Amino acid sequence: MTDLIYAEKDLVQSLKEYIRAEESKLAQIKSWAEKLDVLTSKSTSDPEGYLAHPVNAYKLVKRLNTDWLELENLVLQDTTNGFIANLTIQRQFFPTEEDETGAAKALMRLQDTYKLDPETLSRGNLPGTKYRSYLTVGDCFGMGRTAYNDGDYYHTVLWMEQALKQHDEGEDTRVSKVEILDYLSYAVFQFGDLHRAMELTRRLISLDSTHERAGSNLRYFEKLLEKEREEEEKEKSNKTMTTTEPVVQSGAYERPLDYLPERDIYEALCRGEGVKMTPRRQKRLFCRYHDGNRNPHLLIAPFKEEDEWDSPHIVRYYDVMSDEEIEKIKQLAKPRLARATVRDPKTGVLTVASYRVSKSSWLEEDDDPVVAKVNQRMQQITGLTVKTAELLQVANYGMGGQYEPHFDFSRKDEPDAFKRLGTGNRVATFLNYMSDVEAGGATVFPDFGAAIWPKKGTAVFWYNLFRSGEGDYRTRHAACPVLVGCKWVSNKWFHERGNEFLRPCGRTEVD
Repeated sequence: MTDLIYAEKDLVQSLKEYIRAEESKLAQIKSWAEKLDVLTSKSTSDPEGYLAHPVNAYKLVKRLNTDWLELENLVLQDTTNGFIANLTIQRQFFPTEEDETGAAKALMRLQDTYKLDPETLSRGNLPGTKYRSYLTVGDCFGMGRTAYNDGDYYHTVLWMEQALKQHDEGEDTRVSKVEILDYLSYAVFQFGDLHRAMELTRRLISLDSTHERAGSNLRYFEKLLEKEREEEEKEKSNKTMTTTEPVVQSGAYERPLDYLPERDIYEALCRGEGVKMTPRRQKRLFCRYHDGNRNPHLLIAPFKEEDEWDSPHIVRYYDVMSDEEIEKIKQLAKPRLARATVRDPKTGVLTVASYRVSKSSWLEEDDDPVVAKVNQRMQQITGLTVKTAELLQVANYGMGGQYEPHFDFSRKDEPDAFKRLGTGNRVATFLNYMSDVEAGGATVFPDFGAAIWPKKGTAVFWYNLFRSGEGDYRTRHAACPVLVGCKWVSNKWFHERGNEFLRPCGRTEVD
């Protein structure tokens, strides 16, 4: 997205040039008007006496025949050409309607994951931010409308309430209260809160008594409320014990459940909550120098290795990539970045998904010597071969970028996931952190409650399969949404083939 920053800067410069040209043109017109104002005041006071002078008569004819034509051409002069031409060129790189919707959903994702209320986001009170930014009434209204169009009434209510709050506080805006109340009242109704829906609709009608939909909605709400009362009276008269739904407190609605069973655990870990690193477990974690089982390349300069978790064993290596190597790999990857895809378990086809929001590209060793150098280093550290590993994947997680809980290895219900590669399943994952992240962006493991935070130049490594080849389902992990900053990672997936003797089978299924 940094390219968009420079594109907007270029447009601002172009706009300033257009303004300067318009101001210059208006200055000339103004000067002409002032001179003519003085002249016509004199000429109209005594027309015959003024025209008695032959020079004045000549100049009047000349002005009306020539000078006013020149003024007309000046007024009609189009100074917008340069700006419009630049805008047209830049527009092909502008975000689309889909991009704007995605950005709004990213903000809502951050709002949910990190338990941020709309007021906090609207006022820009985020940790680690260098530049403060605010959301206007129009911005909040746009957020609410995006949620509404997606059938997400929970976020519609939150953002329309924030828009209304800022509107009531007197913020200058082109969005009317009627528009806000129209969306808000219907979204509240979707939660079954009839009383509040009626209250908001009545407020809307007090502002615009001719609003047909509001009038129709109010009559409908009143009928529903009357029907509820009749049913309550009927139940009382029959003295029938029935189980009724809990009364919804006005303005407080619960976030609907979704498709992810471990949603609460996953999001708590992203916030740094619920990490199950007990003091007893902490004592089992150590730091050491790692020479790759006496690999000749690492004997003189071993890597610093730190245990992040004991079982499954997850380790972090320090100073794996230099700043220069990181910048070179980012430079190679940027032109090739495309929306990251996932494999559809039913069709086996790669497709984009809302639960994976990032851009990625794949680098080959032939692309640059630094790629081969980094690959070789990962081979030396792990003791596994890169000959059958996948290409180096580089991923960029921008605003709200995430990858919800997933497995890196293929399960029994998708046996053909890596059949095309012919190298077996993904035995291990090596993940390089190529940037620090101001807030958010942790790698979390919901099954056992681990959270690993990005640190530039470090890498984490774990096995996805037991020695028997069976998948270790505890390694289901996620990349938390980036709250503030930009997250760059690269990873290498090692496969089974070629590693049979480098990591031999164990005696049991779970060795």
